[in-house]
Amino acid sequence: MGANIAVNSDKKETWGGGGVKPFGASYGKMMMWFFILSDALTFSGFLAAYGLTRFKFIDSWPIADEVFTHIPFFHGNYPMIYVAFMTFILIVSSVTMVLAVDAGHKMQQKKVATYMFITIIFGIIFVGSQAWEWKTFINGSYGAVKTSDNHILQFVKDGHQVALADFVHGDRKDGRVEHTAKNGLWFNDEATISQYSVAQVQEAFKADPSLLIRTERINPETKQKIILSREESLVQLSKATGVVEGANLIQNEYGNPIFADFFFFITGFHGFHVFSGIVLNIIIFFNVVLGTYERRGHYEMVEKVGLYWHFVDLVWVFVFTFFYLV
Repeated sequence: MGANIAVNSDKKETWGGGGVKPFGASYGKMMMWFFILSDALTFSGFLAAYGLTRFKFIDSWPIADEVFTHIPFFHGNYPMIYVAFMTFILIVSSVTMVLAVDAGHKMQQKKVATYMFITIIFGIIFVGSQAWEWKTFINGSYGAVKTSDNHILQFVKDGHQVALADFVHGDRKDGRVEHTAKNGLWFNDEATISQYSVAQVQEAFKADPSLLIRTERINPETKQKIILSREESLVQLSKATGVVEGANLIQNEYGNPIFADFFFFITGFHGFHVFSGIVLNIIIFFNVVLGTYERRGHYEMVEKVGLYWHFVDLVWVFVFTFFYLV
């Protein structure tokens, strides 16, 4: 009698209660669903804050088609093309993960390993693309100037935005050099200074009558940024206090600096999730290759990491919609 009790206690399910499982799911799956639910609420809060902030500053919010226009190794204006490619890659990786889970249900070790390897490659491509996009966003495209009342002024010619390098030539004329540990007297270093000085930009602008100023403000009727007359442009340019090149947590050549704050935080947080998923996939991949799950008799770990990967893909659909499409 005692021996039977010991045997039964060894076979007792984690959930107890006669082996009944909530929704027919294992403990590991349920915990993964709890994590996904809590993480979904976190992302929802971030995106809701983004939406409310954008609505508040809608008249100065950067236009996505003017910000995300780059493609690696190509010069030109290609709005949203590369972001669409990144999205496609991530969605396809979700498909290969589904195929890996399905192959696991059929106990097909080689197919599981193959599809997981493809998923990992696609994930690496996405994270690498996101890092490149960050670098491009930080470096900037055209450059702008910031006024004393914290407005961003961009430059246009014949209706198209032009870069500072297109009409400002030569090195800084004010003799200003960046302070570093080698030449700083009272402190070690400082943020990278702009390539051109304000006076240099003002002088070059006045020398070219075809140049106009475009403000960060958006015309609600045309949905385009407002272009000033030549006279108004000269007045606004006289208020310039600094040159802005690229975007960071303090200033943003594309418009409202809060846009950059949200962009770095939300896409960075999502990128961290994708990176974590890649690490998990690599670990599971090697376990598959080593036959760990064949010996266990099931591929539930592949299914659990698949749930996480699908969640990361779904979150990107919302991030893509909020930041790039709306």
